[in-house]
Amino acid sequence: MKREDLLTESYDYELPEELIAQRPAPERDHSKLMVYKHKSETVDHSKFHNIADYLPAGTLLVLNQSKVFPCRLMGKKPTGGKAEVLFLSLLDEGGLYPVMLKTSGKKKLGDVFLFGELKLKIERILEDGSFYVQTNLVGEDLLDYLESRAHIPIPPYIREGVADESDKKDYQTVYAKHAGSVAAPTAGLHFTNQVFDSLKEKGIEIAKVTLHVGAGTFKPVSADEITDHKMHREHFDISDEDLEKLNSAKNIFAVGTTTLRVLESCYSDGKFALPEEKSTDIFLYPGKEVKSIQGLITNFHLPKSTLLMLVSSIVGREKTLSLYKEAVEKKYRFFSYGDSMMIMRNE
Repeated sequence: MKREDLLTESYDYELPEELIAQRPAPERDHSKLMVYKHKSETVDHSKFHNIADYLPAGTLLVLNQSKVFPCRLMGKKPTGGKAEVLFLSLLDEGGLYPVMLKTSGKKKLGDVFLFGELKLKIERILEDGSFYVQTNLVGEDLLDYLESRAHIPIPPYIREGVADESDKKDYQTVYAKHAGSVAAPTAGLHFTNQVFDSLKEKGIEIAKVTLHVGAGTFKPVSADEITDHKMHREHFDISDEDLEKLNSAKNIFAVGTTTLRVLESCYSDGKFALPEEKSTDIFLYPGKEVKSIQGLITNFHLPKSTLLMLVSSIVGREKTLSLYKEAVEKKYRFFSYGDSMMIMRNE
């Protein structure tokens, strides 16, 4: 490992703005697929619907089945001023929910905000600028209200974060099940029922984990040295049945960085087990050895992001940036609605 591998600025790269995807491919599985075979150092360029052609029979693909919930609401202060809230999680802590609030003026303890029938009251103010609020709707009632009134939270680099009706479907995997994420596990957006049929025909198995993606996934690395970056903590779960599949598998491919973070957090001494706290703040970068998987399917990530550093922990920083340069030259589309990359470590 080189000294440069630990410097945030070393993970920068040039990306023409027109390659930042604003919409998904017209058909999900017709996105481009870059296949990088690490041992032979070869690169193939294909389409995502051909992915089964590259995976050996018996491979276990692991998906994150978390579902994005509509969490952005417009409302007002009792004085009549505009207010916007972004729920950061559906997991309450002592009856309080973590949120971001955007309003004019200073916010203080006890302030109340109205979002139609939903009332929020600030109970705690955190150093990072977020809040814990008490709500008059909780649990399923809160989720039902958000499902009917709130907007899907798309990233700021997609149409300046302004979602429309099509994003409700586009920014969700076809297998999303458990609501709780404020960002989609985007590597899974390329999968269709037809792709799953082709995988099944090839003898490729599926296992699922649930990690609720928090707003921290968009948090830029502000520290000069990546080792000084504090990673966000996210909750996850794996069923006993899926743990069994993982412990029987010989060739495991993680679909997405969120899935890899779960697997790496559960892997020790050659086997997978669910830790008691069922949450992780693991940060993978060059120098940290990834042991739990033989392959990764992922999108193309932002410069200087923890996700780019994670990819670099598998194939190295220089090789990752070289692959990204090739992707730019071949007009791959980047970020959440962009194209896909598959890293095969043993080929």
